[in-house]
Amino acid sequence: MIVLDPQAPAPPYEQIRSQLAAQIDRNELRAGDRLPTVRRLAQDLGVAVNTAARAYRELEATGLIETRGRAGSFVTGSGVERAAREAAIEYVERVRALGVRDRDAVDILAGVVRAPRRRG
Repeated sequence: MIVLDPQAPAPPYEQIRSQLAAQIDRNELRAGDRLPTVRRLAQDLGVAVNTAARAYRELEATGLIETRGRAGSFVTGSGVERAAREAAIEYVERVRALGVRDRDAVDILAGVVRAPRRRG
């Protein structure tokens, strides 16, 4: 459920975007879930259609949702998946900068995944 606060410093589109992103991060909305249409969301929240559309565009730009034409907008993945993907990209960039070959980087990562967890 999205609740807009007219007294909040954030504009309505940002309140919508941040609340939907939080619901995705908490897995309240899961990959494959269909979101309400832009018109329905705007009507339900009492905002302009362009406001709801901007929130969806912002979510799409970050990869949290995708719009499939007339089929609607859908959640693409959880925040955990997105964070894991970003961490993997960062790992690849760092090991490449160190001159590690891709195959060796994969072997290193596989070894870390299989190793018992270190307790700090």
